[in-house]
Amino acid sequence: MRQVRYAWAIVALTAIRVWAQGAVPPIWEVHQAPDSDGIYYTGPEVSAPVLVRTVVVPYPYGVSDRDIQGFTVLAMVIDAHGKPDHIQVLHSHGDSFDQGAIAAVKHSAFEPGKLGGKPVPVWIDVRVVFHANRSQAVPQVLITERDLPAPAESKFEDKHHKILSYTEPVPIHTVDADFADPFVVHPYVEVAIVTVEVGVDGLPTAVRVSRGLGFGLDEKAAAAVKHYRFLPATKKGKPIAATRDVMVSFVKF
Repeated sequence: MRQVRYAWAIVALTAIRVWAQGAVPPIWEVHQAPDSDGIYYTGPEVSAPVLVRTVVVPYPYGVSDRDIQGFTVLAMVIDAHGKPDHIQVLHSHGDSFDQGAIAAVKHSAFEPGKLGGKPVPVWIDVRVVFHANRSQAVPQVLITERDLPAPAESKFEDKHHKILSYTEPVPIHTVDADFADPFVVHPYVEVAIVTVEVGVDGLPTAVRVSRGLGFGLDEKAAAAVKHYRFLPATKKGKPIAATRDVMVSFVKF
């Protein structure tokens, strides 16, 4: 998972209906907000940055063929001018490969992400896969962390448009689990089920893997869910702490 990150995006939650003597349900209006450094994640209101000119990453000299194959993953902010900033190594293939990937990203050109048509700084991940045959290695954008759209009002109502007495927590910010090896064909489905307890503030308070994958992936799935954000569960319209299951996918290459 991410080794160094700034504050997680705080998604603004505004109850646009207030319960009056238990008569009116809470309907949440969700708007994307930046983190404490003014940086956004991609989502329903924020578009992802796009690579418009890519620089090829050179293979390092003096590296044996058996050590060539692998991949580097970088986290970064693409600022409002399309420039990469806050570059961090999330998955290393060795310093010479990582430095080549960083240099290529710095010389690539990006179209910035936008909020309401206005360019804004956005977090992205970028991967570079190095092949044993030394075929072309280029940066590619990954979206592994994202804000989700607000639930429809019907989610809080039954088919007769009556208020539901209970609604479960709803994810509004998700994180993919750690990066799968692009060169390994796994004999299992790369999805785990994690049970998460969600507080009245929408933050996970405890997680446990209820259907795991083994191979060291369960811990990574649990770590990802700890960074989720939710609309809290409701009982008769009031936020409550509750538990739900979530399906966690691993980053696909």
